[in-house]
Amino acid sequence: NHFQILWRVIVPLSRPALITIAILSFLYHWNDFLGPLIYLSSPDKFTLALGLSHFQGEYSAEWGRLMAASTVMLIPVIALFFFAQRYFIKGITMSGLKG
Repeated sequence: NHFQILWRVIVPLSRPALITIAILSFLYHWNDFLGPLIYLSSPDKFTLALGLSHFQGEYSAEWGRLMAASTVMLIPVIALFFFAQRYFIKGITMSGLKG
C-alpha cells in the first residue's frame, strides 16, 4: 500500500528534517517584527517583539525592564530547543549529506 510506504518508510526518515523546519519556522514567526507592525493597530494585540520595542522611548530606554522582558521572551525558545535538540541537530547534519 502506498500509504503504508509513506507512513512507515518516508515519514520516519524525514522526521528530523521536518522537525528542523518546524523549529526554524517557529523562531521566524516568534521573532517577526515588521509583519505584526504593519497589520496590527491596537496595542492590546501586539506581539512580544512589538511590546519590547515600546520599552524604548524617543530619548531614553528602560534598560532593566527591557532586559527582563527579553529574558522572559527567550524562555520558550530555549525550552523548545532543549526539547527538540537531538532532532534539530540530526536534521541539520542530514541536510548536508548526499543521497
